[in-house]
Amino acid sequence: QLQLVESGGGLVQPGGSLRLSCAASGFTFAYYAIGWFRQAPGKEREGVSCISSSGGSTNYADSVKGRFTISRDNAKNTVYLQMNSLKPEDTAVYYCAAVRAFYCSPGYVPGEYVYWGQGTQVTVSA
Repeated sequence: QLQLVESGGGLVQPGGSLRLSCAASGFTFAYYAIGWFRQAPGKEREGVSCISSSGGSTNYADSVKGRFTISRDNAKNTVYLQMNSLKPEDTAVYYCAAVRAFYCSPGYVPGEYVYWGQGTQVTVSA
């Protein structure tokens, strides 16, 4: 069964850290670039970060650059998003998604991603 499953969300204080995981199954993971998106209440879904199929290339939205780190382990079919120095504005549901491409395309266009997880809630609050 083809699926992406996110985990690792939760409630954290401002300045804290979380590590999200995205576990994939049912497709050839190493052929897909993986992106992380987030959606806050009342806002559009926005791209956060993306990693190429090999893991050799990454990119980040300006809002998270220097605070978030994306990585992947193709042997475990898993992508990670390490989130440090979290801010209240990082509060959102975080989704991982797969695009059949070696590299991430610019612009984080959700329609380009063919497989999506169900999301995991991240809440940053004192």
